[in-house]
Amino acid sequence: MNQAKIKLTQFSHGGGCGCKIAPAVLTEILSNMPMRMIPPELLVGTETSDDAAVYQLNAEQAIVATTDFFTPIVDDPRDFGRIAATNALSDIYAMGGKPIFALALVGMPLDKLPLEVIHDILAGGEEICARAGIPIAGGHSIDVLEPIYGLVGMGIVHPQRVKRNSGARAGDLLILGKPLGVGILSAALKKDMLSAAGYAEMITQTTKLNTPGTALAGLEGVHAMTDVTGFGLAGHLLEICRGSKLRAELEFARLPLIAEAVRLVREGIATGASTRNWSGYGHELALPAGGEEWQQKLLSDPQTSGGLLVACAPEAEAEVLAEFRRDGFQPAVFGRMTEQSAGKAAITVF
Repeated sequence: MNQAKIKLTQFSHGGGCGCKIAPAVLTEILSNMPMRMIPPELLVGTETSDDAAVYQLNAEQAIVATTDFFTPIVDDPRDFGRIAATNALSDIYAMGGKPIFALALVGMPLDKLPLEVIHDILAGGEEICARAGIPIAGGHSIDVLEPIYGLVGMGIVHPQRVKRNSGARAGDLLILGKPLGVGILSAALKKDMLSAAGYAEMITQTTKLNTPGTALAGLEGVHAMTDVTGFGLAGHLLEICRGSKLRAELEFARLPLIAEAVRLVREGIATGASTRNWSGYGHELALPAGGEEWQQKLLSDPQTSGGLLVACAPEAEAEVLAEFRRDGFQPAVFGRMTEQSAGKAAITVF
């Protein structure tokens, strides 16, 4: 089989974080799960749909554990591996942790993919882990119908520095570390409508490790943190609202957006996952009068390896922005958290 003719996305029913189970469906699946034993050392579990589990070892150390894997979002094997690894490690940074090692999760259709393609996928993951300063110390592989790759990520954090998605306070500013639109770019790629510059931007954003999370955990004014992935900005902001028992207000014009994604979505390009996301939580958002459908699509656009979403005190704004910029990010302040109010939507868009 000629490796040059292999298109990984042809094996995927939905690529990247766009193949996540829709939020409403996932909620229904998990709604009647039986009660389980929760040890006091488990600082973060499933209670607020946070990014990773956190287990306290002692007064100074807690383990951050997460796993993430998906089907191809791009055709290039090495790029697929790089994106999947970056996305998996993001959950550790989103909790304020520092990665220490990873395990590979590999599912490949061995009768359809040459071994050199599979090798390149794994090499892409190794490249990102090397950049994060950690080894891939093992893993598990199976023969499946669709290519699947990802990591189990293990990290460490001081118990007092854990940043949950439920700690936001009224008056906090909302800051996003990466621009939105990756899902739209991926949809255009599958339709052969993505430019070379658009593809380069997509790879740049999805392979940029969310390293500021570790430093942000040390800032007292940072109250909540998560990363924006398959449920889109609106979905992950809703998790902050629910966990913190607050509501949010955001200014659409201040959101960081990928320029080509804006052009494409205005031409009608979007993912099916965006529609599923909106069907699950759109009733919890109040859009401005005269708002257009393309804006809604960007709010629910599934982000693969998306940016950190931070809720911080206004007086911490300069420090937070400086930490992002120190690592080469271009963050944007786009909204704020407010008290809940009867009759008002969980998220109001201006």
